[in-house]
Amino acid sequence: MIVAIILILAVVVLLIASMWTLFAKAGKPGWAAIVPIYNTLTLLEIIKKPWWWLLLMMIPYINIIWHIWSLNLFVKSFGKSTGYTIGVIFLPIIFLPMLAFSSSTQFLGAQNVASDPRILDAQ
Repeated sequence: MIVAIILILAVVVLLIASMWTLFAKAGKPGWAAIVPIYNTLTLLEIIKKPWWWLLLMMIPYINIIWHIWSLNLFVKSFGKSTGYTIGVIFLPIIFLPMLAFSSSTQFLGAQNVASDPRILDAQ
């Protein structure tokens, strides 16, 4: 029981540290990753989407589409492909730290996603 609690806490700390680092790489405050609702608004700022997407993310079943879409745009803003997004969805414990702590990962910005040849080639 104690080992399970320690393991769960370690995973949670790793995921929080990963999101904190990604927010910081995007030029936003890292602490925003741990504040509920504000972290989603910050993510929407990073991917250049309007605040009312937050409302769409609260509609049951429809929210799955908006969360995956925003996560895909977030991952692409760091120069990764849609395949990497699938990895983040199914294995976040592996892919988020790889994205956050890799020295080769740079924030390109949401406006650069459509024009970056590295992203277009990866699709």
